[in-house]
Order: sequence, then structure tokens, then C-alpha cells
Amino acid sequence: MSLAGKLPDAPIHRLTRPLERFLHVESAGGVVLLVCAIVALALANSPAADAYQNFWHTRIALEIGGFSLGGELGHFFVNDVLMTIFFFVVGLEIKRELVAGELNEPRKAALPVIAALGGMVVPASIYFAIMHGKPGEKGWGIPMATDIAFVVGVMAILGPRVPIGLKIMLLSIAIADDIGAVVVIAAFYNTGFDGFMLMMAGYGLAVIYLLRWLGARSIFVYLLIGVYVWLGFYKSGVHPTVAGVILGLMTPAGTWVNRASLRLILTDLAAELREDGEDEVGADDLRLLAFAAKEAVSPLDRLETPLHTWVGFIIMPLFALANAGVAVNANALADPIAIAVALGLFLGKPIGVVLFSWLAVRAGIAKRPHGVSWGMMAGAGMLAGIGFTMSLFVTGLALDAEQLAAGKVGTLAGSVLSAAVGSAILWFTLRKPSR
Repeated sequence: MSLAGKLPDAPIHRLTRPLERFLHVESAGGVVLLVCAIVALALANSPAADAYQNFWHTRIALEIGGFSLGGELGHFFVNDVLMTIFFFVVGLEIKRELVAGELNEPRKAALPVIAALGGMVVPASIYFAIMHGKPGEKGWGIPMATDIAFVVGVMAILGPRVPIGLKIMLLSIAIADDIGAVVVIAAFYNTGFDGFMLMMAGYGLAVIYLLRWLGARSIFVYLLIGVYVWLGFYKSGVHPTVAGVILGLMTPAGTWVNRASLRLILTDLAAELREDGEDEVGADDLRLLAFAAKEAVSPLDRLETPLHTWVGFIIMPLFALANAGVAVNANALADPIAIAVALGLFLGKPIGVVLFSWLAVRAGIAKRPHGVSWGMMAGAGMLAGIGFTMSLFVTGLALDAEQLAAGKVGTLAGSVLSAAVGSAILWFTLRKPSR
């Protein structure tokens, strides 16, 4: 190994390496997600449509005495259980951005947060203006969110021409969108509120906070309490995915053993080996070294890295298979709900993102990222209209069975149009990479 390889990472590398891992997983996961969405659409519009629907409506349940927990395979297991893990990772990503990312300082966070606000308010307003007083009015939250995986996938196709400032800007907008979507889900899309069960879940969160303060490090203990918190939210009527976000935000982003302490432990161990002249290391020393090495990585990093892969390649594709399968026909495309959702994503997102960004820059509250023109911002705003995963999720919460197909068709149509036009705008506005 070279001497350079023995030097500690520069601070900038410790900040950019998680971003590089994130982009790599998201771009590859976006391809898998697209394939699964196409498969689901093909099955739902084929002779196997009934078998496809029956499979996801299969009932599964856990019953112990008088206690019963369960529901349909697609709705309960995928949307309530697996998507809680997805939202937990969303919570981890939000925590990282708040601690060490673009949202950790008001000046840095101003532009993406304001742009995201515009990208939520304008699409919701367009939907509400079209559907006010009509069945399906409650679906105004559907066109508010941005799908990170598909956005990163499009940027990967465009290659190195995409400025790093534009990538960070889009990712920050998507994460701010996620925060807004979580607030909307928690506040407006709940059923049969039970204050006692929510209070019980709150006790579980308090226990987690106490254990953190006492220095408990067992993942298994936190997992058990986390399941209890999820169950409390589930039984309270508040959607259980909100529990995932809260638990993600509560995950510590700091290390228990800093780099200086780890370096000191390694130096002392090496000195002991030289003095003793022995090739074998004692069990106590190995346990100390293993503990120090593990705790030199923050719990946020230890959880996010493996879970992000599971979410990108297992959970989100399963969600697409369970939720993207909808029969596409002329009636569904012409439904006012489908039109409202599609226009909210295709027109509302770019108008909101660009208009609010321009106002923030003109007011001196924020400034554009280096090397990013207003043409690029228009392309980025259009890409923000790709609302696949979160929009489909909100569709399932906001609309009933009769309106569900129209909401999904509108989401798919608006997302496809946004991806195509956004890619074209960026293709013509981005400069070719220099040799």
C-alpha cells in the first residue's frame, strides 16, 4: 500500500463518498424500478390481469390468540410493512442532509427548500382547481412528490455533462419534497385516529431516546422497540410509514469512537505486538479492536448503506410490481383525476420549481448553483415532475377503489411526459464535456 493510502480521508471525501454511493445505487435501482413498472403494466393489461390482481389481493395475517395483524399482500405487506423500511431510509437521508448536506445551513438550504415548496404548492393547486367539489378532490397531494430513483437514473443517462451543482440541487429538492410528503401523509391521510395507541407509540419513542442518552448500542433492542412503535402508529390510524421516518430522524449521525481514538487503539495494539514478539493477538484485544472499528462508523452510516441497497433493489421494485399495474384505456386517460394529476406533475412541478427559485434569487435569499443556468433549472424542474413511487403511494391513501386507477394512470402519464421533456431540455442546455 502506498503512503497516501495510509492517510486519513480529507473532509471533502467523507462528505462526497456517501453522495457517490447514493447516486450509484439510485441510478441502478432506477433501472430495476422502471423494468418492474413496465412488467406490472404489461401484466395488468394482458390475459393474466385477473391472476395478477388476485395475487396482490391475497390475504396474509399473523394471529396469536385474540390478536390479529394482517391484510392483503399488496396493501399490508408491501405498502404498510416494506414501505416503512423505505421511509426509514428516507428519514436517514433527511438526517444526513440536515447534519452534513445541503440542508445543514440556512443559506445553503434556501434554494432547494424554496424550490421544493413551489414544486409542492403549484401542483397541488392545479389539481385542486380542476377537482374542487368533485369526487377525488382529496387527491391533491398526489402530484406533490419527486421520485429520486428515476431522477438520478435520467441524470446518469445524460452522463458527465450534468454539473455537480445541478445534481445536488435536484437531490436536495427531492429530499425536501419527501419531507413535505411525509407531513402531508401524517396530517391529511389518516383513518380512524386512536389517540391512546398513538400515545403508546410515543412512549416507545421516548424509550428509544432514553436508551440513546444512556449509550445503549444494541441494534436488536432498538429493532424490537421500533416494531412496537410501528405497531402503535399502525393501530392509531396514523400511517405506519410515518413511524419509519421518525425512527430514521432519531438515528445518531455521530460516531461513538472518533478517528483519533481509533488511530490510538491501533497504534497501541501494534506496539504491544512488537514488544511481545508474538504473532497471535489476544481475544480481549481483538474484541476491543472490533468494537472500536464498528463504533468509528456512525449508526446512520451502518444502517443506511446496506438498507439503501435493499430498498433500491428489493422494496421499491416490489412496490412497483404491486402498485403500477393498472389497466390503461381511453376512459382512464380521459378521467378528470388522471388529467389533474398529469397536469400537476407535468406543468405544476416545473412552474413551481422555477418560479419560486427565480423569486428567491431575485429577492437575494438564495443563489443559483455554480454553472447552472436558468435553462438547466427548467430541465431540472421538469424532471422533478417524475413522481412515480411517492405519488403512487399517496394515490393509494387518498383515493378509493373506483378512483384509484385514474390516479395511477395520471401519475404514470405525468411522470413519463416529465421525464421525456426534462431529458430533452437538459440535453440541449447542458454543455458537452471537455476532453
